[in-house]
Amino acid sequence: MKKRALLLATGVIASQGVAHALGVSPYLPLNLDPEVETQVERVLILGDEPVMTRPIPAALVLDALPKACEVDRPLCESVRRYLDRYMHTTGVEFTSLSAAATAGKSDITLPNQHGEKAQSPYEVAAAAYIQPSSYVLLNVGGVAYQGRATPTGTMLSLGFDWAQLDIGWRDHWWSPMTDSAMLISTEAPTMPSITLSNYRPLTRLGLQYEAFLARMSESDRIQLINGDLTRGFPKMGGMRLGIEPVSGWSLSAQRVLIWGGGAAGGQSVSDIFQAFVDPNKAQTTGLGAGSAAIGKQEASLTSRFIFPGRVPFAVYFEYAGNDTIAGHPPLIGKADLSAGVDFPLIGPFSLIYEFDSWSPTWYVHTYEPGVETGYPDGITNYGDSIGNWFGDQRVLATSSTIADQVGGQSNMLRLGWEPSFGGLMQLQLRALVNEDHTLFALYQYKNEYLGSLSYSYPWRGYAVGAEVDAGRDVFGSNYLRLEGYLRDGDALLRGGDDDSETAAFAGDRPAGDELYVSAGADYSRTYINMHVIKAYYTAWSAGPYFALGARREVSTHQDLGVAVEADDIGGRSLLSVRMLDYRYRFNGPLALNAFLGASRLPEGTPAYGVYAGAGVQWRNVLPGWDVGLDYRAVVDAERERDLPTDPEPLATAKPDAIYSVTGLTLYLSRKF
Repeated sequence: MKKRALLLATGVIASQGVAHALGVSPYLPLNLDPEVETQVERVLILGDEPVMTRPIPAALVLDALPKACEVDRPLCESVRRYLDRYMHTTGVEFTSLSAAATAGKSDITLPNQHGEKAQSPYEVAAAAYIQPSSYVLLNVGGVAYQGRATPTGTMLSLGFDWAQLDIGWRDHWWSPMTDSAMLISTEAPTMPSITLSNYRPLTRLGLQYEAFLARMSESDRIQLINGDLTRGFPKMGGMRLGIEPVSGWSLSAQRVLIWGGGAAGGQSVSDIFQAFVDPNKAQTTGLGAGSAAIGKQEASLTSRFIFPGRVPFAVYFEYAGNDTIAGHPPLIGKADLSAGVDFPLIGPFSLIYEFDSWSPTWYVHTYEPGVETGYPDGITNYGDSIGNWFGDQRVLATSSTIADQVGGQSNMLRLGWEPSFGGLMQLQLRALVNEDHTLFALYQYKNEYLGSLSYSYPWRGYAVGAEVDAGRDVFGSNYLRLEGYLRDGDALLRGGDDDSETAAFAGDRPAGDELYVSAGADYSRTYINMHVIKAYYTAWSAGPYFALGARREVSTHQDLGVAVEADDIGGRSLLSVRMLDYRYRFNGPLALNAFLGASRLPEGTPAYGVYAGAGVQWRNVLPGWDVGLDYRAVVDAERERDLPTDPEPLATAKPDAIYSVTGLTLYLSRKF
């Protein structure tokens, strides 16, 4: 086993004796091999590696294996068995063959499946590689289903661990969420792109970066800034910067732009850079005389936190926007708030739950005279949303209309079971609700429900299995799929694999790490600007406060953590997430804390804003109990004025309603 691990290390990231300049890494398949991806995600949580983007480099999994093996050796060995295929100079990375019998009238785009439809009777996916040098890797791959074949995974990789250049059909997934990514995902067919990134973190901050330039599918409905139409290939580009200063916690910021196509092209590098650093200018006044216009812009802030121990778990958040708030960057408007929790194994089970709530106007963009290029087809590739799968679950664009712009929310639950006789059974349930009572709704939508149940078993190096999928879409139509599949990429546990010398998840929680529940009261007021006559403050009021959180000790005096909080603010239910919760402990009982995150405030339709604050704690006022006082603020939570009952704004005002909440919270925390 030691010899195999050594061969794997040298085959995947062979350094040829140069410790500071490792070679390129291949990527694991993304949303093409669920059994492998499930096991790999578990390894990364046990290995204290917070995943912020996908596809996942094989080298990152290799780095996580030693720590994961200390906790769950059977899982570690199954993943190592799969990674053996990457240790040669040539090889097959994976193959997947499936055939399905389908029924029903609904033919929706299946979530995150590279554009595949519900009525497709087959899917074929595969990838192979040639690596003549540690610094050169050629992948050849593809995905095919009824109606389309895309060379997904076909790319040339050059460079080093600190700068890997990928040229070809490389997937991008910029979110810690496993079921939804707002900026870019695998909902649509893969776009050809050029990507520069690092898979080995840089400096003591654990700096991670990624930049890409992609070409979208051809459209004949690109709107110039004078309203005329042109035909061409729009461009999409993005930049991501992240940090992982301590093990198990990461924070990242992302920006993407969409521009050009046909006569809308001509942007220079300087134009693109200006739009990145000054989104307000690009979206309201343009980039100046002689400069070509920029189209849609989107941004997000994401975090992921791993809590170690006997039952470890990961908590992750995404706060994204596709506009500025009332023209005032860097705050982002028309936002989305997503949250998830991943328990990789509770006994023989695994559990993931994710929640997503979004504002109107996502993935829809018309032109602004003299300022912005418009894309009536939407932010799509071959008609499918480039971001979150909800973008395809509404009235879509036609040759003469734009897509519906409704907001909404979704929930996803994924339950896995590894029985004693081996294999993996997974149940996944999704629910989606569009806001059909708003001015943006073109249709009286139904609630959408999607479900799947699958079982896979390892057989002679393959994963063989069956899956049943059924659902009702937002238009009330149903579908049913009965699918059988064979995948070359076995990373499943076999019967009896759990009888190893190391029991799964038998690790102890590190000293100083805490789970806690807080309860108390808030005293706050709300600033409201409806852009009607003048803004005003509500009266100060008191309400109940409740929170769930987790912290990790990262030094003698410092902790990092996350939390989810619920308040009653003047009769409104405020939901807030602490994407970063920092605490400094003095030698005595006192501690200071500061936090940053996002909030959702329902006002007919939800308003979303940045959440921040600071406070003081008296620790262990009783054994296991803390008392705290926090100053908290929700900054410029924005709501689109999309209700028929909303008053008309002033003629000179933007059609946004702004809410800001400030106040104090006194609470009592019980630590576990």
